[in-house]
Amino acid sequence: MSSEVRFTDFKSDKQPTWCPGCGDFGTMNGMMKALAETGNDPDNTFVVAGIGCSGKIGTYMHSYALHGVHGRALPVGTGVKLANPDLEVMVAGGDGDGYSIGAGHFVHAVRRNVDMTYVVMDNRIYGLTKGQASPTSREDFETSTTPDGSKQPPVNPMALALAAGATFIAQSFSSDALRHQEIIQKAIEHDGFAFVNTFSPCVTFNDVDTYDYFRDSLVDLDDEGHDPTDYDAAKDMILDSSKEYMGVIYQDEESVSYEEQHGLTENMSEIPDGAPEDAMDLVREFY
Repeated sequence: MSSEVRFTDFKSDKQPTWCPGCGDFGTMNGMMKALAETGNDPDNTFVVAGIGCSGKIGTYMHSYALHGVHGRALPVGTGVKLANPDLEVMVAGGDGDGYSIGAGHFVHAVRRNVDMTYVVMDNRIYGLTKGQASPTSREDFETSTTPDGSKQPPVNPMALALAAGATFIAQSFSSDALRHQEIIQKAIEHDGFAFVNTFSPCVTFNDVDTYDYFRDSLVDLDDEGHDPTDYDAAKDMILDSSKEYMGVIYQDEESVSYEEQHGLTENMSEIPDGAPEDAMDLVREFY
């Protein structure tokens, strides 16, 4: 850990308004500890978030931040990273924000492999709008707007990521503080787009996917001897709907980020007039 930076340096003076017991507290604490442990500090960290209970995380963390609109956090994070590759870019979202309106951006962010970390606080419900079924809710999960269940199978975000060519896929649990921090650290250290789906229970509107449920059901891959570089084993786990896994499920250790592949390693604010047109074209393709 950096001798100069502590995780508390990432805490802002704004008090979170999440419900007492919300899993997002643990998710955020793990992110802050991982940033400090990897030698980052608030001056070189940029946090982007969308809409939902996760959306104000940038307000609660002391760093550069942008609170964007619903489902659009990833393109903002991509722009930030390409404009200033020296920044550590963390993108945060929820299962509704990321896998519904933001699903298209998710797939393309995965395939581009820009070097940033995407942490999704998955509580399997729309908490901010008072408890509707989300893309990851169970098919029979009853809510005020789906009293007989959603009648739709849940989205498998890890399968989406793998199909899009992800180079880092992990799953964590906000209540397991040490493992959550370790997994986020590995994501930050990965060269390329790192995706971490984090189970972050909603204590107010979801009485099914609870802390006790995840404690009893999660299988820790460290205990299973799983090799995350084994693509076929990772695919089998991701498609196995009978178990919930925690840990790094897949990692391509040979991954090279988009910006490294295309020479986009300079701070855009410092690129002089007359920069090579092909470099500018690579940036424009995102817009």
